[in-house]
Amino acid sequence: MQRKRSEKQRLYEFAKQSGILRVRDVATMGIHPENLRRLAAEGVLTRGARGVYYLADADITEHHTLAEVCKRVPGGVICLLSALRFHELTTQSPWDVWLAIDRKARKPRLEYPALRIARFSGPALTEGVEAHRIEGVTVKVFSPAKTVVDCFKYRNKIGLDVALEAIKDYLRAHRGGMDNLWHFAKICRVANVMRPYLEAI
Repeated sequence: MQRKRSEKQRLYEFAKQSGILRVRDVATMGIHPENLRRLAAEGVLTRGARGVYYLADADITEHHTLAEVCKRVPGGVICLLSALRFHELTTQSPWDVWLAIDRKARKPRLEYPALRIARFSGPALTEGVEAHRIEGVTVKVFSPAKTVVDCFKYRNKIGLDVALEAIKDYLRAHRGGMDNLWHFAKICRVANVMRPYLEAI
């Protein structure tokens, strides 16, 4: 019984520190996953998506689903509509979480939250990545400028109107941010696509 109590205490402290717990995290700590279910039954933890738990009294933010996704898919980067929403560069409210993964990576299988996967490779995946701390989880999000450029690259998937709204909002919020746009436009090979829109603004 003493061991069970200490394992529960360790789980509680770990949940306070990391924000979101995965079953696999607990297993690597040498603690039986059943303790997660017991703490949930006692009302100490709340079960979120499959295999994910967090403190019942945790301060849940509007970006909770981004934290859940990045906890479960550590190699992913929040992108496109979800990144636009995070940076407040759109009026869109995407239901799915848009996630960039490596072109060769296995597609994540999450029941919830729903994912929209975009495949990136090389500098297009590694450049312009910001790390934000959300509910104790490190969440990787493409920077505002990189996100705007990605919207033009994926304009057929998200709509040119969304990309145009994003670039206007970006330039209003980031005066002098044109150099950053050109930098990422060259990396993502959409400089020629973006040029007429930038010249018209």
